[in-house]
Amino acid sequence: MTGTGPVERTVDGVVDLRAALDGLLEAEAPSSWLRRPDAPEGLNVREASVLMLFGRGTRPRTPAGRDELERLDGLGVADVDIVLLQRASTLRSHAGQPAFPGGARDEGDGSAAFTALREAQEETGLDPSGVDVVGTLEPLFVPPSRFDVTPVVGWWREPMAVEAVDQAESALVARIAIADLVAPGNRGMFSPVDRPFSTPVFDLGIMRPWGFTAGLLDWSLETLGWAREWDRDRMIHVEF
Repeated sequence: MTGTGPVERTVDGVVDLRAALDGLLEAEAPSSWLRRPDAPEGLNVREASVLMLFGRGTRPRTPAGRDELERLDGLGVADVDIVLLQRASTLRSHAGQPAFPGGARDEGDGSAAFTALREAQEETGLDPSGVDVVGTLEPLFVPPSRFDVTPVVGWWREPMAVEAVDQAESALVARIAIADLVAPGNRGMFSPVDRPFSTPVFDLGIMRPWGFTAGLLDWSLETLGWAREWDRDRMIHVEF
């Protein structure tokens, strides 16, 4: 089922992306699989933030993504992208997994948004002064790492090149074209053998986001009205 996001907010046929992102803050809670239980009482839970940073200027890498350009051009979002990274395989937590930039809140951080921008700068080299914080979503508890994670929605007013600043933290940083994310040929489901759930997965060629990250991506694409129907019976394997 596709969403009905605010794609009608256009200037000369191009969506006012900063205004469109307000739709994520106004939307219903994420789809049922992403609604996680609260942390058990007495559990030592830490706070963290991730940056969902939307910008413009990236073309799709995959053939399936390129097939989406005409449709997305009609919606005014053909060049929209989002920043993702692949965590280093040597990390103790979520090693090798694709993710949004972000991390744990430090004692001196004034807000969830400050944490997300600080971590994103450290991981990708982006300049926080070029990012407009649109707002935050409700925190989501992630049981494996025992974090309450606050997604921070950002509009990249002044996009720039990004890279993996510290290879010990991130193996890869990339701006991912929305066209590659919405292409049905790049989408499927993944069921980890040792976990009692299935999640969406995106086969982007350079990485395969799944789990928490893929759930937020899936919900965002639906909510913003950019998604297409895709085969939820198609299974895609992920090494992790």
